[in-house]
Amino acid sequence: MSKGRLEAFSDGVLAIVITIMVLELTPPAGSSLDDLVALWPKFLSYALSFAYLAIYWNNHHHLFQASRTVSGRVLWSNMLLLFTLSLVPFATAWMGEHSFAGTPVMVYNAVLILPAIAYYILVRGLIAAPGQSATLAAAIGNDFKGKISIVIYALALPFALYLPAVAILVFIVVAAIWIVPDPRIERALEPSRE
Repeated sequence: MSKGRLEAFSDGVLAIVITIMVLELTPPAGSSLDDLVALWPKFLSYALSFAYLAIYWNNHHHLFQASRTVSGRVLWSNMLLLFTLSLVPFATAWMGEHSFAGTPVMVYNAVLILPAIAYYILVRGLIAAPGQSATLAAAIGNDFKGKISIVIYALALPFALYLPAVAILVFIVVAAIWIVPDPRIERALEPSRE
């Protein structure tokens, strides 16, 4: 499979995941602004999850832009990432439906850990792919952002159950860490674009 085909398939899956997630945003039964305001937990859950999916899509794009080749390991690692991301709509809906109650936030937290781990596995698989450019490994370095994200999510698990608001703030902090795609990849690709 070519790198382009893998990216196109991934784009399609992420588009479907976002579509499924937005279908959970149903209009209020009433017609007043109060009825609309009552939906804030669902909308906030959706907005947070949409941001996460956008971050994964952007970083996935940059990662494959820096890679030269894919392997069987990369294909399966990418499928693992897509599987874990496909769980986001379920956790998002449950968390929003129950106004950020402890158990749904903890499940959402666990669902966020899974793609973080899968993305790390994908990065390692891409670096190890036969014929891969050394530029990718140099740009990724020790992947501090990937490792620290997993640790932060794990540390947030007890907060998710007992202090869900703290866990939500932690999720926002991790999203902020990743909102800008890795500048090391941008810098590593600059000489090859000239």
